[in-house]
Amino acid sequence: MIQGKKILVNLLNFNQPQLAKWFAEQGEKPFRAKQLMRWMHHFGVYDFEQMTDIAKVLREKLVVDAEITLPNVQLEQVSNDGTRKWLIGTDTANSIETVFIPEDDRGTLCISSQVGCALECTFCSTGRQGFNRNLSVSEIIGQLAIANQSLRQESGYDLLSANDRIISNVVMMGMGEPLANYDNVVTAMQIMLDDNAYGLSRRRVTLSTSGMVPAMDRLKEDCPVALAVSLHAPNDALRDVIVPINKKYPLKELMAACNRYLEKAPRDFVTFEYVMLDGVNDTVEHAHQLLDLVRNVSCKFNLIPFNPFPNSGYDTSKASHIRVFRDILMQAGYVVTVRKTRGEDIDAACGQLAGKVLDKTKRTANRIPIEVVE
Repeated sequence: MIQGKKILVNLLNFNQPQLAKWFAEQGEKPFRAKQLMRWMHHFGVYDFEQMTDIAKVLREKLVVDAEITLPNVQLEQVSNDGTRKWLIGTDTANSIETVFIPEDDRGTLCISSQVGCALECTFCSTGRQGFNRNLSVSEIIGQLAIANQSLRQESGYDLLSANDRIISNVVMMGMGEPLANYDNVVTAMQIMLDDNAYGLSRRRVTLSTSGMVPAMDRLKEDCPVALAVSLHAPNDALRDVIVPINKKYPLKELMAACNRYLEKAPRDFVTFEYVMLDGVNDTVEHAHQLLDLVRNVSCKFNLIPFNPFPNSGYDTSKASHIRVFRDILMQAGYVVTVRKTRGEDIDAACGQLAGKVLDKTKRTANRIPIEVVE
C-alpha cells in the first residue's frame, strides 16, 4: 500500500509460466495464463472487461488486483525514409527510444533494454549519457506492444488481422547492454517467442551484446536467440579504448564464448557488428587483423558507417575505405553487409539513440577528452 492506495500487479511483467504461477497463488487454474497472454500480446487488449472468455467473477477480481499498463509515449517521429521512432517515458525523469525500420521483406523493431548504458563505448550516443537503471519486463515488452499498436492504426496496416505481422523481426540493439539486464531481457524475449503472445521465431529475435562473456554462456542455455556481437575493433589494444568492457573480457575469451554459443544458437553464425570510424579502425591492416581474429568462428559481418552526434570526436569512414574493407572480407569468403543508414534525419540511426537519462554515474560531469590510440 502507498498512502492508502493498493499497488496493482502489472501482468505485462510476466511470461506464461510466471503468469500461471501468479494465477495459482490467487487460487485460479494455471490455464488462465494462456488466455491472458493471448488477450494482452496477441490481440492487444488491456481492458479486463473485454476479455470475454474469462469468467465475469475473475474479471472483476483482476480489476481489483492487477493492471495491464504500457509505458507512456511522449513523442512519435517519422523519418523521410519511413523509419519511425518513439520517445517513451519510463518515469518522470527518464525516457528511452524505440525504432521501427520498414523494409520490403520485413519490419524490424529495435528495442531498448536500459535507461542509458554503463559500458561507455566511445562511439555511442547512449553510452555518452551515462546510466540510470534497468528497464522492467513491462517496459521492454511494452515497446513492442506500443509499436504494434501504433502501426496498426496507420493506413495500409489497419486492415491487417491480428495474425498478420507488421513487426516480423526484433533486435535488442537499442539503448543499453541487454545482457546487463539479463533476467528482465530474457523474460521479455520469452514473451516474444511464446506462440500465445507474439510467436516470433528464435531466428527473428536478435540480441546484440558488447561481449559480456558469462551472460552469453547463460543465454545459450536459457533462451538462445540469434546473436550479434558489437566488435568494432580487431585487436585488444584498440578495443580496450572504444569498447572498454574488452578490458574485462578480451577478444580471445569473447571468440571462445561465441563458439560456445553457436552450439545451441538458432543460426549457424554469429553476426559481428563493426562501426566504421575514419582513421581509427578502418584501414587495410585492420581488415586483415579482423580476418585473423575470427578465422575459427562461423560468422558474418555487418559494417556500420558511423552516425555522427555532437562532440563525438569521430568521423564516418570514407565510402572508398568502407568498400576496400568490405572487399577484403568478402574475398576471404565471408558474407558482408554494409548497413544502410536509416532514420538519420530523426536521430534514429545506429548509435544515435539518446532518450533522456538522469545519469546516476555522474559520467557527463566527469568526462575527459577521448584519445584513441591505434
